[in-house]
Amino acid sequence: MENQEDKGFVFKDKRKIRLEDIEADTNEQPTLKAQDEQKAKTDYEKSSEQFSKQEETQLPKVTFSTFVFSLASSALMHLGEVPDPVSKKTSTNLSMARQIIDTLAIIEEKTKGNLTKDEENLLKSLLYDLRLKFVQKSSKK
Repeated sequence: MENQEDKGFVFKDKRKIRLEDIEADTNEQPTLKAQDEQKAKTDYEKSSEQFSKQEETQLPKVTFSTFVFSLASSALMHLGEVPDPVSKKTSTNLSMARQIIDTLAIIEEKTKGNLTKDEENLLKSLLYDLRLKFVQKSSKK
């Protein structure tokens, strides 16, 4: 009789997207046809416009500044500076706050030279404030 310890376990990856596929050479990635991309954009804009007319509350237009403010607001929420808009409770999650701050830092790095002076200043000042608050919160633990 064969020793069962030698058999071990067999794992089968049934995911449709595997890490190896993601790490594959970017030259092998399928590219969208320009007409398909344009059709998707046009269809989205029409649907979005119709949906906007039906919405009860109008959200601000998405710009670079509103996007950055949104991320900064999430960071402030995770730093415990503002309450969660859904639960109305204040809690601290420094790991999530750090992740958002790091995301903003990546955005700053990747957009260098492509922002208006106002956008650049906004991003720099938000990052400065968030980093200071993170240091204050993390040193209390």
